[in-house]
Amino acid sequence: MSRGVLFVHNNFPGQFRDLAEALVARGVPCCAVGQDHAGAVDGVRVARYALPRGTTPNIFPLAVRAEADLIRGRSAFEAARSLKHEGWDPAVIVGHPGWGEMTFLRELFPNARQVVFAEFWYRGRGLDVGFDTEFFPHDLDSVLRADAKNAVMSLACAEADAIVCPTPFQAGALPRAFRAQARIIHEGIDIDLARPGPAAPFPLPDGRVLSPGTPVVTYINNNMEPLRGLHVFARALPRLLREAPDAHVLILGEAARRPYGGNAADGRTWREVCFDGVEIDPARTHFLGRTSHAVMLDALRLGCAHVYYTYPFVLSWSLCEAMACGAYVIGSDTPPLHDAIEDGVNGRLLPFFDHDALAGALVEACRDPGAYAAQRQAARETAVARFDRAKGREAWLGLLRDLGVAIR
Repeated sequence: MSRGVLFVHNNFPGQFRDLAEALVARGVPCCAVGQDHAGAVDGVRVARYALPRGTTPNIFPLAVRAEADLIRGRSAFEAARSLKHEGWDPAVIVGHPGWGEMTFLRELFPNARQVVFAEFWYRGRGLDVGFDTEFFPHDLDSVLRADAKNAVMSLACAEADAIVCPTPFQAGALPRAFRAQARIIHEGIDIDLARPGPAAPFPLPDGRVLSPGTPVVTYINNNMEPLRGLHVFARALPRLLREAPDAHVLILGEAARRPYGGNAADGRTWREVCFDGVEIDPARTHFLGRTSHAVMLDALRLGCAHVYYTYPFVLSWSLCEAMACGAYVIGSDTPPLHDAIEDGVNGRLLPFFDHDALAGALVEACRDPGAYAAQRQAARETAVARFDRAKGREAWLGLLRDLGVAIR
């Protein structure tokens, strides 16, 4: 008899950690498939796979992503087959389709219901591709390359009994044929951990300590790339630091080998590109690199403003956590933010490319941080209403019950 849940995620547990832990705690049998670098969750049997080879040299360029996904899909199939030999027969498969791993699982488990976590549907026009042509040309090749990324993912969506998207914006990016199956379930954040609290003295890498009451601007960009507005933020800093002479800036994140938006040219990092020619005061601009979660929350509680800019792309957990901490968020007026921020009510939304408008808003926040207390409170209330992990968990459990998983 089919029972339990099979998770499928290249980087398991990924977005499924809380759900997997909740199911195990309720006595639901769980197993998972992931690549050889996948992590672990107590009580979940993980079958890992290694890729047998890379993509074919000189393959047709638009087929590179599809071939890579199909290679991974076949490898995931073999890992799942090892679970079947051990006696696993899941009632429901929950997976991320972005790497092709769900493509062939219907052949192994024909009776299992399938839930696809559709994090982002690529489009050659109207989303991140072509939004900012300063660094990335928007030509026919880039349009077709973006559309081709969906080739194998569409097979998983076509087999899905349900498609889960974290936000209305992400659900709206799906093709019309798939939207009827979509459910909006944000995986959520820990709103009890990310919550307002008194600011604490904040130690800097050079040994100095920022005292509570110091005007501080925070900015988080895990991959330090333009997709999250690094260049716009950099260009706003000279005016901020000039007109708010006691302000400090905390920048969290580090250069990634494969940023979401693609690598910079000439082997440089995006930090080098975006700050090239930008005059900043190094004594008040602090690049903290990748910090612990606790340090990030301390920075958010200390700040008088938090900057979150993004292309039309996946909404970051850091934005949700900043709001949950009661930060005054100054964000870009781009579609992902519309699911979280209402301008003037629980934060500010400004034109993405207008770095002078951003600088002006930051100067105002540093000069009179108390003026935004109502927006901070409203940000916290929004985070509790929309991004509470406990609510996301209950929505996921309800969906799995609907699909036949026995959950007490």
